[in-house]
Amino acid sequence: MAEAIVVGAGVFGAALADRLVTEGWVVRLIDRFGAGDPRAESGGETRLLRFSHGPDAFYTRLAHRSRDLWQELGSGVLEECGVLWLARREDGWEADSLRALREAGIGVERLTPDDGAQRLPGMETGDLAFVLHEPEAGVLHAARGTRALAERAADGGARVERAAARPEGEGVRVGDRVLDADAVVWACGAWLGTLFGDLVPVRATLQEAVLFRTPPGPGPGWVDFDGAWYGHAGIEPHGFKVASDVDGSPVDPEARPALAGPAAVARARRYAAHRFPALASGDVVATPACHYSLTPDANFIFAPHPGHARVWLLGGGSGHGFKHGPAVAEHVAAVLAGRAEPEPRFALGKRLPARSLRTAGSRSE
Repeated sequence: MAEAIVVGAGVFGAALADRLVTEGWVVRLIDRFGAGDPRAESGGETRLLRFSHGPDAFYTRLAHRSRDLWQELGSGVLEECGVLWLARREDGWEADSLRALREAGIGVERLTPDDGAQRLPGMETGDLAFVLHEPEAGVLHAARGTRALAERAADGGARVERAAARPEGEGVRVGDRVLDADAVVWACGAWLGTLFGDLVPVRATLQEAVLFRTPPGPGPGWVDFDGAWYGHAGIEPHGFKVASDVDGSPVDPEARPALAGPAAVARARRYAAHRFPALASGDVVATPACHYSLTPDANFIFAPHPGHARVWLLGGGSGHGFKHGPAVAEHVAAVLAGRAEPEPRFALGKRLPARSLRTAGSRSE
């Protein structure tokens, strides 16, 4: 029976441990903090599950496949509330997404700005050309979903261990032990850059969100791609999310703040004054901070270590990886079992800068 060690219980690692267990592997999942911890990239409360990726059919289909896999975890993980894209141009990224979604057979609607405002009351639409609606998309409860994946892996027989781990050749050093397995997968988010910085092109940035008090009730996620803002309506008990997807300042994942600073709150209020005027002077209920581990082109990393045949590197979520976690794990498991070849775009090596896989276009502050 094949054995695997997965280091990192974020969404990629927890989903992979869960997938491998279902395929009959003996799995050890190691994480310093535990699945869903707020210090990890996969911590925090909410993430968008959206299928739109401009003209990129690969990620469009990958996200839709993940939706099916997230649903398998049952209620309480995915809020199927839809996602609205606020298109400022007729011929922009949203138009490319509309074509790609239709070609993939994924449900999508093109709405007038007024019809979009009916789905997200209080939205200012004067600068919008149209609104793209993904009715099958929604909002994921991030920490809850990550914990659910790790717990299901444990229920299936995975050994889950809270410990600090470091690479040692083809093995994993945990305290005074060196563990080995048929496959060792390092899926430790921004810490990949710390442990394998000469191989892995990732940089960690501080990302800040603001949640405003608003009456709870059904409401969609939303993305203003050309404005580089995204969020969701009042998902109970978290509030109305307004977050910038512009790259934040460089940050050490070991020392990043847990809360957004006053400048981030001020920026969110300025944007809200433009797009959601009723929120602009409202009460703030939470100001969570997290970090991204960004690759230059926002493609993920999954590749063998060039010096160790049994060691694999998995990560580079780049701010859009959470939603894809279960489908990425499905691909990784197929590769480890010899049923598939690694996706070429996930390979190590030089990458050209690009941002179109995120929710921020090319805008910067």
